[in-house]
Amino acid sequence: MPYLTQSFAVNVALVLLLLFSVITWTLIVSKFWQSFSNRRLNQRFKQQFWAAQNLYEGEQVARQHTGYMARLAQSGFSALAQMQDITLSLDSFGDRKDILERTLRSQLQKAQQRMEYGLMALASIGSTAPFVGLFGTVWGIMHALKEISLSNSASLDIVAGPVGEALVATALGIATAIPAVLAYNYGVRRVRVAVNELDEFGTDFLHLVMKAPYRADTPPAGGK
Repeated sequence: MPYLTQSFAVNVALVLLLLFSVITWTLIVSKFWQSFSNRRLNQRFKQQFWAAQNLYEGEQVARQHTGYMARLAQSGFSALAQMQDITLSLDSFGDRKDILERTLRSQLQKAQQRMEYGLMALASIGSTAPFVGLFGTVWGIMHALKEISLSNSASLDIVAGPVGEALVATALGIATAIPAVLAYNYGVRRVRVAVNELDEFGTDFLHLVMKAPYRADTPPAGGK
């Protein structure tokens, strides 16, 4: 924890920056683990799903997995099961496709919102921390100049101490902002890549289920 100064305003700024730093590193660790875990789950699911022999087997694979890609497939299969009563004719084909596409898009947006959680906090900390530090420095210098004027002395040992304490706030503000900004930029890029992968899978899934026959809870002849 940064040492406390004689100025209450500077101490408030230092404590606030310390809180920002704790939040930043907590989000960095949690977002990194979320990204790593999600990428691993998606890769494992995708390999097993596309290795399935039919849609029924693919649905069983989806139900057995977690992760955003598996949830996307689960929502698609759930929509298909609800649409089984719709007559399979040319005039209903477009409606079935639109319903399924909307379901997949809605699930994709939910996944994107979950992945973006915490990024706004990182962006806010990265943009405000330097100003909080600068405020602490300015206020600390004002307090130091006031104390110097009361001491009737402007020697180096009198000036250097209070001013040096005030500059700590600026240094801590910059040190807090840098990892927050870097983590935000990296997180935005990872979310963009992950959303593109989900969108590609959703498109492939949509084309697949529109071509292949599917009946919920009904394995194909000779199937498992």
